[in-house]
Amino acid sequence: MLTKRIIPCLDVDKGRVVKGVQYVDHVDAGDPVEVAQMYDAQEADEITFLDITASHEERGILLDVVGRTAETVFMPLTVGGGVRSVDDVRDLLNAGADKVSIMTAAVQNPDLVGEAAVRIGSANLVLAIDARRLPEDGSGGVLVPSANGGAGERLPAAELAPITGDSRWEVCTHGGRRPTGIDAVAWAARMAEAGAGEILLTSMDRDGTKVGYDLELLRAATDAVSIPVIASGGGGSAEDLAAALSDGPHGGHCQAALAASIFHFKETTVPEVKNRLLALGIPVRPPSA
Repeated sequence: MLTKRIIPCLDVDKGRVVKGVQYVDHVDAGDPVEVAQMYDAQEADEITFLDITASHEERGILLDVVGRTAETVFMPLTVGGGVRSVDDVRDLLNAGADKVSIMTAAVQNPDLVGEAAVRIGSANLVLAIDARRLPEDGSGGVLVPSANGGAGERLPAAELAPITGDSRWEVCTHGGRRPTGIDAVAWAARMAEAGAGEILLTSMDRDGTKVGYDLELLRAATDAVSIPVIASGGGGSAEDLAAALSDGPHGGHCQAALAASIFHFKETTVPEVKNRLLALGIPVRPPSA
């Protein structure tokens, strides 16, 4: 049986690790290189580094920070934020990233993932999705607060994977600021078919809340794709991670779980979570001590 992965996430803004709740009210959580070193010492399976304002600010990712991080850690490093082209993917891999996460640019150019998969390889590509649950009445157009506190700009519905009467979650881009009219689960399936190697699926409604992952969303996505899905948004305890990773009828069926708040603010450690997961019957790589 394949072991499940525990992945601390570093949301980076202006060169600092930050953490908020539902994408607002960010609190400083330290220097990214130092935080990454801490998780390396704790034997995390991977680490994910997301420049959360690069797309919104229309700038490139901070390659120097990525390079300094990659030089000091020995676990796989996934990097995303501000990736717009195959050249950007290649630059990040050359800077030391093991995988590159693409989100906003894939919506703007749906051929990008397929092109990158052909030229660089699916194993290096993660398709990131920020998904917000639609109202129960099925109406679209959920508006996400923008950086200045106003309503986010709504994008035209994409031709691929449009919102339908059966859709439950909508893709948002630019750090969660722009709803797109794209059904999140259908989009995951489309990008898996295009060549993405993994799906990083974040519930915007659960982000930073520590009330547990959106298991319904996770099951819908894992049922729709044949590639690994990484759960993100809402992990508040080892039991929450276990639920996301469980292959049982009520679990999230994910291959990996991403968490931030519980690790950054030292509510628990990666070894403590792994030991609890093992006790709950979730197959993870055990800590060495």
